[in-house]
Amino acid sequence: MPAHLLQEEEFSSTSSTTAVGTVTSRVTKNGNAVVEKDLLNHEDLAGDRGMVDDIFDETYQEKEGPKPPLRYVWRNIILMSLLHLGALFALTLIPSAKIQTLAWAVLCFLVSALGITAGSHRLWSHRSYKATLPLRIFLTIANSMAFQNDIYEWVRDHRVHHKFSETDADPHNAMRGFFFSHIGWLLVRKHPDVIEKGQKLDLSDIKADKVVMFQRRYYKPSVVLLCFTLPAVVPWYFWDESIIISFFIPAILRYTLGLNATWLVNSAAHMFGNRPYDQNINPRENPLVSLGALGEGFHNYHHTFPYDYSTSEFGWRFNLTTAFIDLMCFLGLASDRKKVSKEVILARKMRTGDGSHKSG
Repeated sequence: MPAHLLQEEEFSSTSSTTAVGTVTSRVTKNGNAVVEKDLLNHEDLAGDRGMVDDIFDETYQEKEGPKPPLRYVWRNIILMSLLHLGALFALTLIPSAKIQTLAWAVLCFLVSALGITAGSHRLWSHRSYKATLPLRIFLTIANSMAFQNDIYEWVRDHRVHHKFSETDADPHNAMRGFFFSHIGWLLVRKHPDVIEKGQKLDLSDIKADKVVMFQRRYYKPSVVLLCFTLPAVVPWYFWDESIIISFFIPAILRYTLGLNATWLVNSAAHMFGNRPYDQNINPRENPLVSLGALGEGFHNYHHTFPYDYSTSEFGWRFNLTTAFIDLMCFLGLASDRKKVSKEVILARKMRTGDGSHKSG
């Protein structure tokens, strides 16, 4: 889910939103294509966010020679197969479920999704806004309910993805096909370059967050409690739902849908859609993915401007996560949202976009 303009404006701050500008262009290489990239003012950006490891690294070169052989992780293959079979079984239980159970499953989906989108993605991976301790605790709880690796590991893999997008060092490199970028990357051992580059990232900001490191220390029990036990026990205890339905719909089905909503950002949003901001990179604008992933499908924009807290220029449109962050700011629980100015966005569209913005 790399950013890259002519110098158009300097950074400027307001009480809760920071407008971001960019500088200079350079020819570089992304995958097998030589393309024009633009470099951010790294010193300004580092000073503003405290990190720049989500900016595409144009110096990376894939190693020549044959690719390393695939090494299957059979434990993951078996568990993911059983999980999706359980989700299919859960679909047959929906007609028998109480309306309260279905509503609870939707609520669990939304909360867990925010733990990824507003939490591990926009807050911790990109530092695109700041959150108070109560909000960070809530997002950590929601993140454990999502069960997509602990925040530390999620951030590490995501920053590597941005820094080395669509190369051998990208954990879910979309150049290897839809299946690999969707789920296949979890079923095989990582490419050696992914491991090597991940170990070299500066994750000091994440290590300094005591909430994140507490979650990492107690991640497994938190997942058992928040991803599976709590979603299943609530319907069974409070409105006498069947324990089978309580487990398979709010826990298994909800969890499976949450995983696939996130995975579609890595797969479909890197393959299907238009590229109004940068036609030289793979990520696309995909509104359908945004609907399922609470706003994460505006992917051409996000890879062009990874530091924008909204991951889109359209505010709340198909973007529940942006609405949530704005609400948190209104309540005083979040602040310092990073936002790209309209002038910079338009200039970028005109210079490197595919022209699709002209047709609306």
